[in-house]
Amino acid sequence: MTKDMTSGSPMKLLLQFTLPLIFGNLFQQFYSMVDAIIVGKCLGKEALAAVGSTGSLNFMVIGFCLGICSGFAIPIAQCFGSRQTDDLRRYVGNIIWLVIGCAAVMTVLTVLFCRQMLEAMSTPADIIEDAYAYILIIFIGIPATFFYNTIAGILRALGDSKTPVMFLILSSAINIVLDLLLVIVFHMGVSGAAVATVAAQIISGVCCLIYTHRKFPLLHISRDDIRPRGEYIRHLLAMGLPMGLQTTITAFGCVILQAAVNTLGSLAVASMTAASKLSSFFTCTYDALGVAMSTYGGQNIGARKKERIAPGLKAGLIIGSVYSVLALVVLFFFGHSLALLFVNANETQIISDAYRYLITNALFYIPLTCVNVVRLLIQGMGYSRIAVFAGVFEMTARTIVGFGLVPVFGFAAACFASPVAWIFADCFLFPAYVHVMKQIPD
Repeated sequence: MTKDMTSGSPMKLLLQFTLPLIFGNLFQQFYSMVDAIIVGKCLGKEALAAVGSTGSLNFMVIGFCLGICSGFAIPIAQCFGSRQTDDLRRYVGNIIWLVIGCAAVMTVLTVLFCRQMLEAMSTPADIIEDAYAYILIIFIGIPATFFYNTIAGILRALGDSKTPVMFLILSSAINIVLDLLLVIVFHMGVSGAAVATVAAQIISGVCCLIYTHRKFPLLHISRDDIRPRGEYIRHLLAMGLPMGLQTTITAFGCVILQAAVNTLGSLAVASMTAASKLSSFFTCTYDALGVAMSTYGGQNIGARKKERIAPGLKAGLIIGSVYSVLALVVLFFFGHSLALLFVNANETQIISDAYRYLITNALFYIPLTCVNVVRLLIQGMGYSRIAVFAGVFEMTARTIVGFGLVPVFGFAAACFASPVAWIFADCFLFPAYVHVMKQIPD
C-alpha cells in the first residue's frame, strides 16, 4: 500500500511511516545480535572478535550498496509525488540494469581484495583466518544485498514501509534458524553464520519480488520501460553514487578506527564487537527515521510543496530527540546485563569496556538524530552530492581519534570517536540545509 506524504500532519505521517521501519530494523539488528551471541557463546571470544573485526569493513562495502539502492529510490519518490507514473516505471526499468552492473563489479572487487583489506586493518593474527572466512562469504552475497534492498527502496519511495518489514522479519527468522543449524548442528563455525545471513537475504528478496509483482500494479514494467535510457541512467547515478559514496566515506573512518582498536588486541576487539552490536540495535531507529525523512523530502519536492519541508524537519528532530532520552535511560540501567548476552560473566574487562562504549555513545544520541534527519532530508530533496560532505566530516573525526588519540588513551578514546564524528557532521549539515532551502524556488 502506497502512502502520499505531501498532505497532512508531518508528525503523524513520519510516525506512521517510521514505526514499521523501526520494527523491521529491530528484527534485522536482532538477528545480527543473534549471530554474535551464537558465535560468542558457542565458539568463544576469539570467534566473536573475528566476526567483529570485519564490522567496519562490512559497513563500508555493504553500506555503499545500501546507499546506492537508497539513492536510486529518490527519483521514484519524486515521480510518485508529482504523479508521473510513466517516468516512474522507466526509472524502475533502468534501475535493473544499474543494479546488475553495480552488484557484479562490487562482488568481484571485494572478493579479490578481501584478505588484503583485513591485513591492511592490522587484524590480529589469532583471528584473521576466521575473519576472512566470514567476510568473504558476506561479499560473495553482495548480489543478494542489492536484490532485496533495491525492491525495498522502491517500495519505501512509494510510501510503503510495511511490506519490506514483513520480509525483513521473514529474513530474520530464517537467519536465526540457519544460524543455530549451521553453527551448532553442522559445526561450520563463523562460515555458518555468514552463509545463514546470505541465504536468508536471498529468500527474503525472492519473496518480496513475488509479492510486489502481485500487489503493486504501479510497478508493472513493459519491455519499453526496461530499455536503457541515458537520461534516466545519468539521473539515477547522480542520486545513487553520492549516497553510496557518502556511506563509504563515513565507513572509511570506521575502518581506520577499527584498525586502531585492532592494535589493542583481541580483547579490545571483542569489547568493541559486543558494544557495537548493542549500539546498532538501539541506533537503528535513527536509520528508520532517516529513510522516512528521505521519502518525505522526495515526495514533497516532487509535488513542489517546499513549505512542508521545515515542519517535517522539526517533527523528525522531535521524534529522534524523545527516543534519544529513552534509549539513554535504558542503556544506563541495563547496559551491563545486555553485554552479558555476548560473553560469559567472567569476562569482566570486555563487559566493562562494552558498557563504557555504550554509555559514551548514548550521551550523544541527539547529535546523531540531527545527522540522520538533516542529511537524509537533504538527500531526499535531490541534493545527494552536498550531503556527501557530511560523511567527509565524520571520516575526518574518526581518523583524528583513531590515529591521534587511540594510541595514547587506548579504548577510552575509541568510545568518543562516533560522538565526535556526529558533532563534526552536524556543524556542516545545518548550514547545508539552509543553503539547500535557498536554492529551491518557492
